[in-house]
Amino acid sequence: MSVKYKRILLKLSGEQLAGEYESGIDPKLATWLAKEIKTISQSGCEVVIMVGGGNFVRGAQIAGHGIKRVTGDHMGMLGTMINALALTDIFEANKVKTRCLTNIFAQQVAEPFVHRLAIKHLQKGRVVIIGGGIGRPYLTTDTAAVSLALELGCDAVLKATKVDGVYDKDPTKHKDAKRHERLAFQHAVENKDIMIMDKAAMGLAMEHGMSIIVFDALKPGNIHSVVEGKNIGTTIA
Repeated sequence: MSVKYKRILLKLSGEQLAGEYESGIDPKLATWLAKEIKTISQSGCEVVIMVGGGNFVRGAQIAGHGIKRVTGDHMGMLGTMINALALTDIFEANKVKTRCLTNIFAQQVAEPFVHRLAIKHLQKGRVVIIGGGIGRPYLTTDTAAVSLALELGCDAVLKATKVDGVYDKDPTKHKDAKRHERLAFQHAVENKDIMIMDKAAMGLAMEHGMSIIVFDALKPGNIHSVVEGKNIGTTIA
């Protein structure tokens, strides 16, 4: 089966990994995700996964009451590492060749992120899961995802969400809300009502011409359909 994108970065939030639970990781969802990614990898698409850590801790929210923002962000990075390690084991258990890389100093638990090392893993057909965000405070994992997608030469960033794209208004509140099939970066960045992704992340993608596809990744077959180039979700370009 032919694919449109030869190398993609899939951005997953911590909340999505929690699945049916309020926090932590849902093993059943992670196992299902491993099987979805396996079909993509077998089709010839190289996969990078960037995970968030909101199912454990959000740096910006925990900061205060004696906790510095920098410390809070470091705690958030550790949350992403927990997710990355769990996904790596579950993927491997489902016969998906996977490597866990980290942008923070944690060599006892994961390989350090090195550009050439990550490229070699991808070329060998391994899924590369990245924890630690971009390794610096005040930068969200959305921004880290776009930055790493550019560094690794990905064709697009796939932003997984709980809805099936970007709407002209909140679809949970307005029955007549319409989904955008395509959206210009300029409009997405300037419109304060579009909060599907960090504005800094979209600005970086716009500057370098990196397409972002916003879609519901938890619907069976959706990730593969996006990789094939089918009209799924909203493409911001």
